Amino acid sequence: MGNPKTHLEREMTLKTNKLRNAISYALVSTTALAGTGVAFAQDQGNEQDEELDRIEIVGSRIKRADTDTSQPVFSLRREEIEAQGLTSVGDVIQNITSNGSTLNSTFNNGGNGETRVSLRSLGSNRTLVLVNGRRWVGGTGLGGAVDLNTIPTAAVERIEVLKDGASTIYGSDAIAGVVNIVLRRDFEGAEANAYIGSFTQGDGTRQSYDFTIGTASDRWAAMFGVGYVKEEPVGAGDRYISSEPTIGTGAAFGSSTTPNGRFALCASPNTFSNGICFRPDGTSDSTVETRPDGSRQTNPALGPFSFTYNSGNSGLNWRNRTGADLYNFAPDNYLLTPQERKSVFANGSIDISDNLRFNATVAINERRSEQLLAAMPIVLGSGPGAGVQSRAVTISPNSIYNPFGQTVSRIQRRAVETGGRSFKQDVDTFASNLSFEGSFDVGSKVFDWEAGYFYGNNEQNDTTNGLFNVPALAAALGPSMISPTTGRPICVTSVGNAATVIPGCVPLNLLGAAGSITPEMLNYVTFVAHDEFGYKQKTYYANVGGDLFELPGGPLAFSFGLEHRTEFGFDQPDALINSGNTTGNARTATRGGYSLDEAYLEFAIPVLADVPGAKLLDFSLASRYSDYSNFGDTTNSKFGFRWKPIDDLMVRGNWSQGFRAPSIGELFTGVADSFPTIADPCNNALFAAQPAAAQARCVAQGVPAGGYAQGNPQIRISVGGNVNLQPESSISRTLGLVYSPSWLEGFDISLDWWNIDIDNAITTPTGQNVVTGCINGGVQTFCNLFNRSAGGAINTLLATTNNIGGLRTEGYDMTVGYRLPETAFGKFSFVWDTTYTSEFISDIDGDGIYGEDNRVAPAIGQPLNADEGGDTVGEYAQNANGWTIRSNLAARWEKGDWGATWNMRFYDAQDEDCQTFVDYGYSFLCSDPNRFVDIPDDFNGNGVWDGVTGGDRLVSTNEAENRIGSVTYHDASVFWKTPWNGKVTVGVNNVFAKEPPRSVQAFANSFDPQYEVPGRFVYLRYTQKF
Repeated sequence: MGNPKTHLEREMTLKTNKLRNAISYALVSTTALAGTGVAFAQDQGNEQDEELDRIEIVGSRIKRADTDTSQPVFSLRREEIEAQGLTSVGDVIQNITSNGSTLNSTFNNGGNGETRVSLRSLGSNRTLVLVNGRRWVGGTGLGGAVDLNTIPTAAVERIEVLKDGASTIYGSDAIAGVVNIVLRRDFEGAEANAYIGSFTQGDGTRQSYDFTIGTASDRWAAMFGVGYVKEEPVGAGDRYISSEPTIGTGAAFGSSTTPNGRFALCASPNTFSNGICFRPDGTSDSTVETRPDGSRQTNPALGPFSFTYNSGNSGLNWRNRTGADLYNFAPDNYLLTPQERKSVFANGSIDISDNLRFNATVAINERRSEQLLAAMPIVLGSGPGAGVQSRAVTISPNSIYNPFGQTVSRIQRRAVETGGRSFKQDVDTFASNLSFEGSFDVGSKVFDWEAGYFYGNNEQNDTTNGLFNVPALAAALGPSMISPTTGRPICVTSVGNAATVIPGCVPLNLLGAAGSITPEMLNYVTFVAHDEFGYKQKTYYANVGGDLFELPGGPLAFSFGLEHRTEFGFDQPDALINSGNTTGNARTATRGGYSLDEAYLEFAIPVLADVPGAKLLDFSLASRYSDYSNFGDTTNSKFGFRWKPIDDLMVRGNWSQGFRAPSIGELFTGVADSFPTIADPCNNALFAAQPAAAQARCVAQGVPAGGYAQGNPQIRISVGGNVNLQPESSISRTLGLVYSPSWLEGFDISLDWWNIDIDNAITTPTGQNVVTGCINGGVQTFCNLFNRSAGGAINTLLATTNNIGGLRTEGYDMTVGYRLPETAFGKFSFVWDTTYTSEFISDIDGDGIYGEDNRVAPAIGQPLNADEGGDTVGEYAQNANGWTIRSNLAARWEKGDWGATWNMRFYDAQDEDCQTFVDYGYSFLCSDPNRFVDIPDDFNGNGVWDGVTGGDRLVSTNEAENRIGSVTYHDASVFWKTPWNGKVTVGVNNVFAKEPPRSVQAFANSFDPQYEVPGRFVYLRYTQKF
C-alpha cells in the first residue's frame, strides 16, 4: 500500500530542519492554506526540530495562529492539485488569485510552449520559482523566467506560494514573490495514475499516466517515478470567439496580405530602390505606383492603388483591389496548443552516520510542443513591413509569369499553398541536486549544516516550417525563360541567356490567386528553419544554523549561508534567420552568461512570550550580499515581526528590499524582428482625433496633413538587448492580521495589505508604447526610437531594453478557511482566497512621476502630464489583464469512501480602449462608444499648463471604451475510494460551459489567453495504490 512516510517516522539523532530549505529559518512557521483547510504547526518549544518537520507533512491540521509567519504563504497539497483536473503544474499555479497575465499553452502566436507564473502582474521574471527550496533552471527564452512545463507534474507533492518579496532569502527575481514546488519524497509502496479527458466538442483531449515506486528503512529511502502527458490542440476556428480577428466583424480587421495577393507596379520611367518607387526627379509618394492599366492614387495621404485576383485567375486577369479584400487569418491558428511531456524523477537519501546524511534528487523532462499560424505573408518591395533584404526584391519585368512588362514593386501574397506555419519545440530538461546535511555540537548547542550542488540544463531544438528564403525569392522572381533544351521554366541572371541559368531555381508565380504556386516552386523558395537554444545553471551552496542563546521569548536562532552560481544561455537561430534572409521574424544570435557570489545572514529573535499583551512577539532580520560579474554588487535587507496580543489573534508585517538582476536575454539578445499590432495615431483614421500638439508631431515626422493610410496594423519592429543594464531595485511592505478564534474550531481568516515599489525597472517598451508615447506624450526618448518612410508610414522602430522608470502596485489578500466538525453527513471544508489590487501605476518616461495621466490637468505652471495611462487597475491592454479582484472558493466533502469537490474561480470585469473601432466605423463593438473626456491642451504653446483662463484649453475627445465582463468558472469532481485500494474520480471543469468575455484588444482574435478555452471539459482519473 502506497504511503508517504514522514520524516518523524524515521527520526534519528541527526538534527535536520527541512523547512529551512523551503522557506528559510526566518520563516519560523508557515501558514499553509490548502484546498481543504489550513495546515499549522505548534508554538516553538523544546521540540522545535520535530515540529518544524511536521510543517511539511501534507494535511496537518494544527492551529494556524501558531504557525503563521510574518509573510503570507498559500499552499496546495497533491490532492487539491488533482482536484483541479489539470495535467500541468503550470496551469494549476496560474489559477491562484495573485497570478497575473503570462505565457501558457493558450498562447499560440507569440507562445513557445512555456507556461509561467507572474505574481502581482509584475512579470514572470519578477517571480522566483524554486523546486524543493532551490532555484530552478531558467527557461530557454533567456528572459529569466522559469518554464513550469519543465517540472515533472507527476512528481509534485505540494505547491507553496510566498506572497511577498524575498530577495534577502533567495536572491534575485524574488520581487513579487516566490513559488516553491515540493516534489514527492520518502514514499513507500507503489502508485499508478491514469487520466483522460476532453472538451464536450470532442477536441482538446488530454491524457496523463504516471507510476511511482518507493521504499524506505530507518536509515535510507529511495523513490523512482515516470510520467507521460499528452495534450491535443483546439483550433481557433472551432470556437466562435476566436474565429475572426475581431469577432463580429468578419475579415474587416484581417490582413491586407491575402491568398489572392495585393500588387502594384513601378512602371518605367520610374525606378525602384530599397522599397521605394521613385520618379525620374528622385521624388516619391503614394501616387507613383500604379495598377497595370496606369491608374494611380491622386491623394498622397492615401495608400497607392493596387490590384489583386479573383479565385482561379492569374496573369492578365487581374482586378482592382478594394478595402474589402482582407484575409481572415484567425481560423488558421491554434487556440489551445498541443504538448507532449515525458518525465523521469528519482530521489533518495542515506544516513551515513547519526550526524550525516546524503540526499540526491534527479529530474528529467522532455517537452514536445507546437504552435500553428496562418500561412506566411510574403511581403516584398514596397509592401508594408517588408524587411531590409525583402525591400530589394521585386517581380522582374522579364519573369515569364509577369505579363505586364513592368516591375511589380508592391508584393503582398499569403502563401496558403504551404498549409500554414508550424513552430515545433523539442525541449530536454535535466536537473539534479546533490547535498550532504548534518549536525554538530558546540557545548550544549546543536547546529545544523548543509552543503550541496545543483545543476540544471535546458536544451531546446526548434523546427519551423512554412518560411521563405529571401535570396531564393529574389532569384525565382527575377528574369526567367523557357529552357531551349528541356522546355521547362528556368531562372537566369541574364535576360534571355539560358547559359546563365541558376542551378535548381524554379521560377515563382505570385501573380495569381491561391493555387498559382506549385509544390516545385515551394520546394525552392521555402526552407525548414532549425534553431537551437540552451540554458545552463550551476549552484554551489552551504549553510549553517541553530540556536545561539536564550531570550525572554525563546532561543535566538540564526542561519548563515554562502552561494556561488553561474548561468549561461544561448540562442542560435537558423542561418537564414540570423542573416535576415527570411520573410519571417529575423533575429541574430544570442550568447552570454554571468557568475555571482552571495552571502546571507538571518536571525529569528523571540522577544516576548506568554506575558500579558504579548503571547508572542518576535522579529526576523535578514541581509544578503550579492556580487555579480557583470554589474557589481548589491546588498538587500529585511525586517519582519509577529505579535500576538492574545492567543487567537496575530499581527504580522514585513519591510524588505529586493532586486532583480538583468537576465541573459535582456543583456545579450541580438536584434530580432517582431510584428505587433500598432494603431499609429498618425494614420488617416486617427489623425483628426488627435490634439493639435500630437498632429503637429505627426506632420513634423513627415506625415501628410490628415494622416496616411496604414495598410497593415501589424508593423515590423526590432528588439534587442543591452549589456549596460543595471539591476532593478524594490521595496516590499506587508502588514496583516491572522485570526483563529478558539470559540470556532477550524475557522481561520487572514487579511494582508501589500505594497511593492520597483525602481530602475528593466523595461522593453512595446511598439505601441513607443509610438503613442512620442506622438501623444511628447516623450523625446520614444521619438528617437523610430522613423518614417516618405509616405508617413513607420519605417523602422527599435524597442530596446533599458533601465527606465518603475512600477508600483498595492492591494490586499484575504484568505478564509473553515473546516467544519465532522457530522453524520461527513466532513466539510472550505477555503476562500481573494486578491484585491487597489493600485498599479508606472513611470514609463523615467521622470520619477508615477501614473501620469494626460487627461488630468496639472497644477498651473507645470508641464502637461505624459500619457502613462494613470492607474491601470481595472484596465485591460493586449495580453495584460488588470483585474481588480480575483477570487477562488474551494469546497470539499468527504464521507467514508466517497467525496466531492466544487471550485469557483472569479475574474473581475475590466475596461479596454475601443476608440480605434469607433474611428473605423465599428462602434457597436464598444459598450461605451460615446464616452468623451476633456484633455488638457497647451493651446498657447508655452510648454506649461496655464488653465483655460490663461490661454490653454480642454479638448473634448472621444475615448470610447468597451467593458470586458466578469466571469466565474465552476469546476466539480466526485471520487470513490474502491475496496481494492484504488480511487476513481470523475470531474467537469467549467461545469456551466461559461464563455470567456470578449475583448477587442486581444491579439489575433477576441480571446485573451488567461481565460478558459470555451467549452465544458470532462475527465476521468483512476489511481491505484499497491
